[in-house]
Amino acid sequence: MTTDNRPNPEEFLRRLQQEEETQTGRTTGRLKIFLGFCAGVGKTYRMLEEAELAVKHGINTVIGVVETHGREETQALLAGLNILPRKPVDYNGIRLEEMDIDKLLVLKPDLVIVDELAHTNAPSSRHEKRYQDVQELLNAGINVFSTLNIQHVASQLDIVQQLSYITIHEAVPDSILELADEIELIDLTPEKLLERLQEGKIYIPEKAQRAMQKFFRKGNLLALRELALRYTAKHVDEEILSYKQQHEIKTPWSVCTRLLVGFSSNPTSERLMKITHRMASDMGADWHAVHVESTHQQIELSDKARNQLEKNTRLAEELGAKVALLSGNGIADTLIAYAKTNNVTLIVAGLSYRSRWDELFKGSVLNELTRKSGALDILIVGNENQPKRCEQYLKPHKKETKPYLISLLLVALIVAVGCLTRAWFDPFNVGMLLLLPVVASSILWEIKVGLFTALIAIAAFDFFLIPPFYTFAMGDLKYLPSFFVFIAIAVIVSLLAKGVRWQTETTRHRERFLSSLYAFSRDVMSAHNIEEILEKASTHISEAFQSEVVILLPDEQNQLHVVEKQGTLGFNEKEKAVALWVYKNGVHAGRNTQTLASANWHYLPLKSENTTFGVLGFTPTQQAGFLSSEQQRLLDSFANILGLFLKKNTRPLA
Repeated sequence: MTTDNRPNPEEFLRRLQQEEETQTGRTTGRLKIFLGFCAGVGKTYRMLEEAELAVKHGINTVIGVVETHGREETQALLAGLNILPRKPVDYNGIRLEEMDIDKLLVLKPDLVIVDELAHTNAPSSRHEKRYQDVQELLNAGINVFSTLNIQHVASQLDIVQQLSYITIHEAVPDSILELADEIELIDLTPEKLLERLQEGKIYIPEKAQRAMQKFFRKGNLLALRELALRYTAKHVDEEILSYKQQHEIKTPWSVCTRLLVGFSSNPTSERLMKITHRMASDMGADWHAVHVESTHQQIELSDKARNQLEKNTRLAEELGAKVALLSGNGIADTLIAYAKTNNVTLIVAGLSYRSRWDELFKGSVLNELTRKSGALDILIVGNENQPKRCEQYLKPHKKETKPYLISLLLVALIVAVGCLTRAWFDPFNVGMLLLLPVVASSILWEIKVGLFTALIAIAAFDFFLIPPFYTFAMGDLKYLPSFFVFIAIAVIVSLLAKGVRWQTETTRHRERFLSSLYAFSRDVMSAHNIEEILEKASTHISEAFQSEVVILLPDEQNQLHVVEKQGTLGFNEKEKAVALWVYKNGVHAGRNTQTLASANWHYLPLKSENTTFGVLGFTPTQQAGFLSSEQQRLLDSFANILGLFLKKNTRPLA
């Protein structure tokens, strides 16, 4: 690969971008990604050529990490460049080396070269993934060049696995690529790539032969190349559209397609969302990811399922979907109503994993969608590996016999009264009394208990009260319709009672959170000084989340100090270092995040208008998994309100 003297259109684009930065006051670094469809196409080589050019133009450039894999032509380009020594990391007696991000933040060069964006860092590193290191560099105002293969893009993982039958373990969220100011496609024909592979320019001969038999098959390479071309073309289209919007260029533009995918706590939702994301990308369309939740579902889901639901929610956000968490009596009705409100034209749905028995009594969301869709198109996605059942994601029901025994006792009591009085009363009158335990059990317990009571009442009614007595033979068929009435009442009342209970619990659940937010805002607004604001804020957060809380504010030297706390506080210097990182970078970190996840506390920046004024930390007093999406939104609201008040009232600590 050689450079030439052709006019460089990137210079023109760079000038435009600089003008835009001057107008918007941009402070974050710029990211350029060299994207390829496979190892060996020349991404690192091209990136180092750009680094050499930057050095010639007087740009302070540092090599953060580059993997040459023993390729002499790539190694030669490193000569004369400022290479930062890597940071040694000991893991299980093995010495590993990672990029020294702390040293880079101290040096703060204009440009850092970071190879292999999808790399997984050593376990004791600050971040789990290298792309998170890059995010921190960008937040510090440092420009970054990096490389990536298309098979490591999160939304492309499943299709790459289908093509190559190889599991990809390292992935970069699409949201990172959307942050890139520039994506340069490094292309090479499959024939030329295979030639380089045979010449030993990519791998050693033994490894090259194995690679050609597995991943480096020509069919795989052709498909991967198409994926890379499509993805880069999509990014270019977005840049053109953004440029037209920023410069108010009036050209015809209409988005005629909007997609929607429903997701749940099932792992198969991940594949559905990735498929929907790819379709939306190909069509240039917006897409929505919607979860219809209910208190009843949250009660039945296991801890594993709740964590999977949160994972699915984060995946949808990373893929760029407009995520909505809704509640409604029927999943299909709620999805269709949302689709019509948001002008959705296509709903993507997966095959049901319910058994025939479950579909008979609980219904099928897929059947409801297709029956009620109207003008909406429904795309059904199959999955040959989809499990028939997903019981492991449901909490095992405790087999309580008490409801059945109580129902049986009530039926027996009424039948006993009927036997004693059957000489004076018509059997229909006693049958009406037998409806009472059927209705009561259907209201108080689930549909199974209601049906059990109905069947017992029918059997007892026939055996003891309908002549001929003490036999299940029926002398008069006029009593037969009453049997169906018993069953119908049990089913209808159970479903109605379930709906009422669900609506009541949902309303109470949402009212509790809205009341918490209202009370928090009211008490903070009524506070007379910053100390009172912080005290009331920590109290509200501690009560709302049943957690220990700490609030840290900076002094004149920009060092954090604990100014308010709730609980016993197992807060040490390690935790304080995490809080300081959150303060400097303005993003979440700590427990239940992918950044500094070994911390015992979860930390949020207290921000307003992209300025951080302090840090909020909390840790549950009881063992807990991920916060629910609604809890996370409430916590973010608390932090935003507190950040706004800190902006107006705080001053550096003396």
